[in-house]
Amino acid sequence: MNILRYSVDEIPFNAKTAITVGTFDGVHCGHQGIFSRMREVAKEHDERTVVVTFHPHPQIVLAKPGREPLRLLTSIDERCELLEKAGIDLVVVIEFSMEFAAMSAEQFIRSIIVDTIGVQHFFIGHDHSFGKDRGGNEELLQQLGHELGFQVEGIPPLVCNDIVVSSTKVRNAVKTGDVEEAHSMLGRPYAVRGVVVKGDGRGRSLGIPTANVQLMDEARLLPAIGIYVVTSVINGTTCLGMASIGVRPMFTTDTVPTLEVNYLDIDMDLYGKTLTVEFHTRLRDEINYATVDELLVQLDVDRTQTRMYQQLIIERSNS
Repeated sequence: MNILRYSVDEIPFNAKTAITVGTFDGVHCGHQGIFSRMREVAKEHDERTVVVTFHPHPQIVLAKPGREPLRLLTSIDERCELLEKAGIDLVVVIEFSMEFAAMSAEQFIRSIIVDTIGVQHFFIGHDHSFGKDRGGNEELLQQLGHELGFQVEGIPPLVCNDIVVSSTKVRNAVKTGDVEEAHSMLGRPYAVRGVVVKGDGRGRSLGIPTANVQLMDEARLLPAIGIYVVTSVINGTTCLGMASIGVRPMFTTDTVPTLEVNYLDIDMDLYGKTLTVEFHTRLRDEINYATVDELLVQLDVDRTQTRMYQQLIIERSNS
């Protein structure tokens, strides 16, 4: 897969192109349905598949002052990796700015999609729109397709557990700690990526060494505060762990949650390593115990429950 970032002048023109446009945060099952249909049509008509996406996220650039910042399901690098796994030939990343936001949807389609990239089939997801004032909808695409000679196909919504899948729905599930619901909508475990940094060493002194994972993207969404069953691939091996997202009320007065992971079957120096932490289920809330002994007793319970999920995780990964 080729990735072109921020320079539409370098895009190789090819009229035989199946294309879709969107932010595609999370690359969830609904997005994957669009890509699957694109690949099917592209194969039938000998076309390349192209995804046009944006960075930063439009909602971040256009956010009104005072509003809570949008937290994302994927960084732009992770999004591109997932698009590659989805079998896309070319990803075009356009820098989203206030100037770009002022471009009308019709101008975008004419100048960038038709004249610069090329298009034979344009795919648009259910109820999706783009461009200034969200004018780029299926109705406009059908009008321009008729005039400019490309076909438009709307992709129906994907319903999971009676819910229409969307990036917003996935974010809401992650925010509430329902990582299993997020998994069902994403088609994979929700995951974050970060670098292991030095902590205060308290976990090791208590016999529960933890990796303090500092997220690489400050806009990434952490699941709700609590204790989770997680896995990470470390040196080629999938390692089971229990993760704490919280403010450690027994020991600190912090207000910003941090991510710490106790991997159950490894004992190695992880400082400086980049880890991807996959969340499988939420075990409980973060609790401010009265004594360290009470905390250690609960951690033994957490460890036992984490072991119980190990076989389920293996079965899910193999399905």
